[in-house]
Amino acid sequence: MTEHHRNPPWSREEFEQRLRAKGALYHIHHPYHQAMHNGECNEAQIRGWVANRFYYQINIPVKDANVLANCRDRDERRQWVQRILDHDGYDGAHGGIEAWLMLGEAVGIDRDTMLSQELVLPGVRFAVDAYVNFARRSSWQEAACSSLTEMFAPEIHQSRLDTWPQNYPWIDAQGLQYFRGRLSEARRDVQHGLRVTLDHFVTRQEQERALDILQFKLDILWTMLDAMTMAYYQNRAPYHNIEADGMGNPVRYHHGAYR
Repeated sequence: MTEHHRNPPWSREEFEQRLRAKGALYHIHHPYHQAMHNGECNEAQIRGWVANRFYYQINIPVKDANVLANCRDRDERRQWVQRILDHDGYDGAHGGIEAWLMLGEAVGIDRDTMLSQELVLPGVRFAVDAYVNFARRSSWQEAACSSLTEMFAPEIHQSRLDTWPQNYPWIDAQGLQYFRGRLSEARRDVQHGLRVTLDHFVTRQEQERALDILQFKLDILWTMLDAMTMAYYQNRAPYHNIEADGMGNPVRYHHGAYR
């Protein structure tokens, strides 16, 4: 019996349903995000999230440029390039990166600090870099599949718009423009990415591969928040138990820091 007969492919509808079911593992369910939604984060925790998430934002167009570099289909490139423009800005539009810098200013982080990336945690940097490297090494269709976490994004953007003005009145509402813009952009991007995925992954083995790819992306987003939890909730940022001299050389270790 052939592999096809032992494990027939899911129908297009069931395949899409299985992809969407992955939303149960989206980072909106991470305790850090739940705390933000419930108004339980302090100012340092909000700033830490904004500063670290910025590293993700500036790498999205880099990831998408890798998708374009691996894609030989002109019509597909014409659609995908819009994602880069949305983040980098064009024709007088600020773009998502500029909108995130405005969010940084709204929560009290100056532009130079954001752009310097000095607040980015190593765990966040490693996770985001893994995502960019995946897009560089994979086929463009696999990279497109990894973008399907956008299926779950409009809910999280809307929740911030609905709750942040009341929960965090100290944040300038003008800084929330990024979330407003992504409501429509993410829905448009999902239509394209979902169509590519459903068209390309057609055997059962390929469909299961697509689910693994989407899980990998979910792991990236969850791991970023794990690193932030260690740093901003548990006060265990990397090297927190090491005293250093003015040149960054360790001079004392606090061995009891984890007790």
